[in-house]
Amino acid sequence: MERPVTSPTLLADLGGTNVRFALADTAVAAPLLMDSVRRYRVKDFDTLADTIRQYFTDTGHTASHAIIAAAGRIANGETVQITNNPWAVSAHGLQAELGFDGVRLVNDFAAQGMSIPLLKNDQLQPVGPALLPQHDHKSAQTFVVMGPGTGLGVAGLLLRYGHWIVLETEGGHAGFAAHTAEDVEILHRLNARFGRVSNERMICGNGLVNLYLALADIAGQRAEEYTPEDITARATDGSDALCVRTVETLAGIFGSVAGDLVLSLGGWDGVYLTGGVLKILMPWLQSGGFRERFEAKGRFRETMEQVPTIAITHPEPGLLGAAALAVLESGRPLVAGT
Repeated sequence: MERPVTSPTLLADLGGTNVRFALADTAVAAPLLMDSVRRYRVKDFDTLADTIRQYFTDTGHTASHAIIAAAGRIANGETVQITNNPWAVSAHGLQAELGFDGVRLVNDFAAQGMSIPLLKNDQLQPVGPALLPQHDHKSAQTFVVMGPGTGLGVAGLLLRYGHWIVLETEGGHAGFAAHTAEDVEILHRLNARFGRVSNERMICGNGLVNLYLALADIAGQRAEEYTPEDITARATDGSDALCVRTVETLAGIFGSVAGDLVLSLGGWDGVYLTGGVLKILMPWLQSGGFRERFEAKGRFRETMEQVPTIAITHPEPGLLGAAALAVLESGRPLVAGT
């Protein structure tokens, strides 16, 4: 029997390919109601409002407030043009169209970051050294939150004397910095295709295809018309050496970018890795290339060796973080998961 929720908050995690919905009960220690989670494909609907109506129809739920975590830059807290997605969303427009009392838009990786105070240790997996970040509520700490999905999301997470603050960024669109001779060759080829080359051109689902095509050209091999799923499947079963090399290369570049973000944001207390493509990449992240290039920061190598890199294994960190924001909006404190 489902527990009654007096005043639920609708949560949405909106990316380039899918949108996930759930409800939050802000009065309980575990605010995300996992049995309310549903996923819809963006291409099947004309607008976010249409998709929300379908969710309410399918589940029988309703809500008067919403927190929308969206993959894009939130302009003045009011509008977002979703990256890699045709929808544009207005908080006030959505509120008026659906008769909500309030709608809040946040960056999707801001929500991913806010999941962290609620995560339990068994929902975290070290990448490289078996270090877990320690949250010191009596001092100041800074963390990086990043990961690949349809694009590359980046956020900062600040713990300041017991208060969690999320820093919304579009760091995935920062320019790619080549660190090795092979990086330079890859950059030349992607520059010829795209002009400016951002980190997101490689560290995301379609980034696998971009890397595969570049590496095939470097090797003088004929490229197959592979999808990202084709590449990871052939890498996993070892049936295509170039696919294996592609995923290994992505893992190394991912490590370089993660390390650069630690330097840029001062995220000495840890890097949390998340995103829809992370699970399939985990064997290659653990094999050494990710962590080696993460630590290879010249005079800061010894410091970087002490920075934890942690994969979030919770199935819905975006929705969990949106639930955390709903709790804070209600005036209640977050109950830490760890």
